[in-house]
Amino acid sequence: MVRRVFICVLTLSTLLLMTVASVGAAPAETETITVKDATESFTDVNPCTGEPGLVTVTYNGVFHITALDDGTYHITGTETGTFTFEPDDPSQPSVTGRFTIWFGENSNQASFNGTFTFRVNGQGSDGSTVRFNGVAHISVSATGTTTEFEFGRCH
Repeated sequence: MVRRVFICVLTLSTLLLMTVASVGAAPAETETITVKDATESFTDVNPCTGEPGLVTVTYNGVFHITALDDGTYHITGTETGTFTFEPDDPSQPSVTGRFTIWFGENSNQASFNGTFTFRVNGQGSDGSTVRFNGVAHISVSATGTTTEFEFGRCH
């Protein structure tokens, strides 16, 4: 689940960067994008049980983008809101709760790095709790060396 969200965040940040890609010769362009009451649904798994199902999220978010005309950029964003998880197997508990996602990326002509954090706190329809924290990071050096990791923990 962390990898899926990390890939979504990287895709979103690329789309956000394209928003300011037409900066031209300006020394730096900074933009802030605010999202209110957005709703999305997608299939995923309960990060603590692995049970597949449908996730629906409603969230607010803010994204900050700074881009230079040489292609250097910095992007950061935070989304926070509520979620529901409806498992494919009706004998499994559904889960409702809150989540927060943060990500940041930096890139220049020589290197790139991105970090992502994800936190979920939920209550199952059977009284169980779902608490998950995740972090992922990737960096690519000027020599092309890639370092990446991903950790997630239910507790």
